[in-house]
Amino acid sequence: MDSDGMRDARGTHADPVPRPAGPPEVPSMPPRPPAPPAPVPQQAPPPSSAVAAWLDAVRPATRPGIWRYGHRPAEEPKERLAPVTVAGMLVPLALALVVWSFWSGGYFPYKSALLRMFTPDDWWWGGSVAAPKPVEGRTVRLPGWDALVVHDGVFFTVLVLAVVGLGSWRAILRHYLGRLRPPVRVLVTAALALVALALVFPDAFPGAGWSPVPLVDPLLSLTVLITDSYDLMASVLFTNAVYALVTLLVVWPFARLGDWWPYARQRLGPRRKPTVPSTPDPARPRSHWPALRDAGQHEAADLLTAEVSGDRMNDVDCVRVEHAFTAACRKASLPAFRETVLRERGGAWTHPSGARDLSRRARHDLLTGQVRIGRWVPDDRTPREYRDAEAALDPAVLGTSLLAVGPSGAGKTRTLVEPVTEALALQALTGSCAVVAVSAAGGRLGSDDAFDVIVRMGDPASAYALDPYADCDDPDQAATILAEALVGDLDSVGTPLASTALVQLLGPFRTAYGRFPSLPELRDLLEGTESALTQLREILAASGEDTLCRELDARIRQTGTPGDAGRALADRLALLNRPVFADFLGGADQSFSLRAVARHPLRVRIDLPEHGHEEAGRVLTRLVLAQFHDVARDSRRPHFACLVLDDATGVVTVESVRRIQQLRSRNAGVLLALRTIGDVPEALHGPLYGAVGCRMAFCGVSTWDGNRFAQTWGTEWVETTEVAKHTVFADQPMTRLFHALRKLLTGKAVTTEAVTVRQVERERWSASELAHAVPAGHAVLSLTSVKGEHAPPLLVDLRG
Repeated sequence: MDSDGMRDARGTHADPVPRPAGPPEVPSMPPRPPAPPAPVPQQAPPPSSAVAAWLDAVRPATRPGIWRYGHRPAEEPKERLAPVTVAGMLVPLALALVVWSFWSGGYFPYKSALLRMFTPDDWWWGGSVAAPKPVEGRTVRLPGWDALVVHDGVFFTVLVLAVVGLGSWRAILRHYLGRLRPPVRVLVTAALALVALALVFPDAFPGAGWSPVPLVDPLLSLTVLITDSYDLMASVLFTNAVYALVTLLVVWPFARLGDWWPYARQRLGPRRKPTVPSTPDPARPRSHWPALRDAGQHEAADLLTAEVSGDRMNDVDCVRVEHAFTAACRKASLPAFRETVLRERGGAWTHPSGARDLSRRARHDLLTGQVRIGRWVPDDRTPREYRDAEAALDPAVLGTSLLAVGPSGAGKTRTLVEPVTEALALQALTGSCAVVAVSAAGGRLGSDDAFDVIVRMGDPASAYALDPYADCDDPDQAATILAEALVGDLDSVGTPLASTALVQLLGPFRTAYGRFPSLPELRDLLEGTESALTQLREILAASGEDTLCRELDARIRQTGTPGDAGRALADRLALLNRPVFADFLGGADQSFSLRAVARHPLRVRIDLPEHGHEEAGRVLTRLVLAQFHDVARDSRRPHFACLVLDDATGVVTVESVRRIQQLRSRNAGVLLALRTIGDVPEALHGPLYGAVGCRMAFCGVSTWDGNRFAQTWGTEWVETTEVAKHTVFADQPMTRLFHALRKLLTGKAVTTEAVTVRQVERERWSASELAHAVPAGHAVLSLTSVKGEHAPPLLVDLRG
């Protein structure tokens, strides 16, 4: 189709894309001579303009719904050890020192009983004390002495392991060492290992006046007892091997605590450059266009850098050029990209409307596509990542569609619909989005200069009308759209039956006249007007269209019969076939087609008629929703498409719920605002909540509405603490006397407390909490991105 879906009966022009509905405020850009290419800086200078500072700002990756511009992720809370934990580490140590002093002094009871049980009797003198005696053939050393040394070493080892285990030394040391940087942690653990080695080998440290702990001597004595010889003791190689083994055993726990091996691999291994740096490289700021330089476009990058530093580009220009560069890389058309940049500078690829900015009321970050809507409230339900973070929406979450429910006056339009519409309109100027906003009766979404097309239904001053057939060529497709719009909310007339009745008329009429019928003509055909049907059949018979004649005859036979869908269709068409809508729902030759949204990043606003035409407004809204579903079918569309319905009352039908769920895979989404979920048929409550990925409950919702949100958000496991107080009944007379005196003085009976901590499953938000605990100016919002990332239902402050 040559018109690209755009036909204007009121002032036709050559451009396929409609001009803006109001005069845009385009900054004056006088022609300038091309600037000489600047050398690539080796070190990033400070930002020279506000736009450069905006480009170079930190935008860390976050969970859905968190405002990324300048966001500082919340630090892990530093865990503090309780004094009882530290005391639990020192008490076993003190007890172990007392026990070892008794053991080494010979005051430990039954010290020799176990030793004499596992050694020969001829090693010891008689009596209860283990006193070694010479054995025949032993002239250098008594074997009983070696057994005593091994005995002491085993007891010392068991005592050390008991102190480390009972005092939780490993966990406590890891707690404190984990706060240190890797080099400092390695140095601290190395110093602790050196102290431990000084206790084991005091002779190796000059000035050490203490005796060694029993580790080396027990190993040597054990070797003598096993080999029954002192020959190995004379081997320097063997003794050095024992010393090396003991050194490794002492150093190994400290190496584990200090993570010596990972640090050594990091320092000695090959250094790999990270593919995606966590923070921007200060030597290559985004304001210097590093992506263009990596692609070899240094001249274009230097020119754009000069434009940014000279404040001749705004955020819309920067994002628009980046979007064009991405498309050029995808299509392998970098030479054309370079020529366009050198020729048009920062004004390259300007939106067909000529606008390069809009008047803004909300805060936007076009690099991430986010619009700020408020701040997450740091309460008990809020995860650590969301505390003290600002709340934002972007196409990644709008692509799963959003349902907002709140009574009139709750702020749905002011705090949600208007900021989202403004954000989508700004993104349309960058070429990455198309938006269709349907204003509720008596309301307006944004200023006129923020839109390219404004269809004011029922306003004679409107420059555009709406094509009811969405520029379709297929009668079946046009019949499905009209049937959904006219009778999609009626249970008595199914959409398939109504679509069949319409296609029996649209197909023959298009073949006969080369166009679809206007709404008055279609109404006459549905009502079975004899002159209209007879004339149509005569034209078809004259042209030899026997198949279409049979279709028309079938429609004529069904007209007026019980269960005929034509009567319901004609009644709904009568709502639109009024003088106020006479020039706004004509044939496709005279109207604006919503199909242009799928081909261009357009900004479209449709104003519903004022009060007195509520039912007609609902039919028109269903018509726009049905057309949007049809035109968004092509998932290869390069830009995101979004439909914003400021009042979705009477719009949700069985067919629309099914199609809403399909939009997330087609790079499109819908925002539905409702005063109450009662405006949706009860059978569709569950399917609607399941079809959308984002749900928002404003303050003031009823308990019935809150119950639906509570069921959708489900339950979670929480830890509860229950304290039960029980009165103490004493048996002894003296105890009862003391209890009576205490009750007389304090006025309270003597009780004991029983504390029970358990995990229970509770609703994330109950219906009562949603109805009564959400403060004014707040809402509860849950998000789901098109990638499947979730944000739980959290309280968000929408004020400011």
